[in-house]
Amino acid sequence: MRLGFVLFNWFPHGGLQQDLVKIVRACQQHAQISIHCLDWQGEKLAGVETHVIECRRLSKTACREAFAEYVVEKVKPAVDLLVGFNRLPGLDYYFAADSCFAHKAFTQRSWWYRLAPRVRQYLRFEAAVFGTHSNTIALLLSSQQREQYIRHYHTPLNRLIDLPPGIDRKHRASADAAELRASFHAEFNIKPHELVVLQVGSSFITKGVARSLQALAALPASLRARVHYFLMGSDHRLAQWQARAAKTGMGERIHFLGSDHSVQRCMQGADLLLHPSLQESAGMVILEAVVAGLPVLTTASCGYAQHVRNADAGLVCEEPFEQQRLNEHLFTMLNTDRAGWRQHGIRYGQTSNLYDMPTVVADILLHHAQA
Repeated sequence: MRLGFVLFNWFPHGGLQQDLVKIVRACQQHAQISIHCLDWQGEKLAGVETHVIECRRLSKTACREAFAEYVVEKVKPAVDLLVGFNRLPGLDYYFAADSCFAHKAFTQRSWWYRLAPRVRQYLRFEAAVFGTHSNTIALLLSSQQREQYIRHYHTPLNRLIDLPPGIDRKHRASADAAELRASFHAEFNIKPHELVVLQVGSSFITKGVARSLQALAALPASLRARVHYFLMGSDHRLAQWQARAAKTGMGERIHFLGSDHSVQRCMQGADLLLHPSLQESAGMVILEAVVAGLPVLTTASCGYAQHVRNADAGLVCEEPFEQQRLNEHLFTMLNTDRAGWRQHGIRYGQTSNLYDMPTVVADILLHHAQA
């Protein structure tokens, strides 16, 4: 049985990329797997045939077009099932790691935005997956995705499958939580009266880092003086973000960690996860924080914000987003006893099905391929 997985880019700390790894591992014992992409950063997966396609074109749009043609002409005929982690024509299955692009293009942008070649291409690729003329089956991560794709493409229900989350159980609060917190505070010289706000994610624009910095700057001076902000992740405009962070007046209490630190340790060391993302199909880090017992402040535009509500493990800024509401919620959460949110999240992680997505996807793919 041959399964072909396709995506544009793979890098070690992306949520989509980590989901790919989990699903590949779940399928690996039962199928021959190949991965095809335009770029791969880091070590390749053991036992998996990985093809990095060389594409020299004048633009990224042209490269994606050439890759789409390669997928249909070369990959699809060579496999039993073609599975995409980005939207592309010709897929048998699409793992919906991204939010509905048409929703953003038609409800959050001006008409001229949709004239750009990149945007037209993304809309065309998305229609090739979700349009009524397609046969692609979409594996969805949130009810928000289902609602948006049906609204914009009228996708038949039999081509939409809802998945449970698939976070790693290692993120749950364990017996060493207090030890991890103590070591984190010791490393960064966090004093007993100080508070730690954590944000995790690459691509700082889409993760809402600008919103976070504004909310921190808006805190009363007496409270802001007690807060440390840790930003874990990478962005190619790092120097610009460091300059913006300096304007908050927090000085050395702003920490850019990069991507090399342990997420679990950072979460146990923190008092709050701040995740005001502009748009996100799921937001795995939100759920990882909930089960770790770390209270969450996020935005309703994230698919997994529903778990914060379900667990009563923090606060959600409803749509449409207002910066003032985020500022107020941050102030409230930092001035509130957060023990209840912590316990609610830990209990939610112990009683809810939040871990089985990779095996569910593997079962769907293998059953289809054997049918």
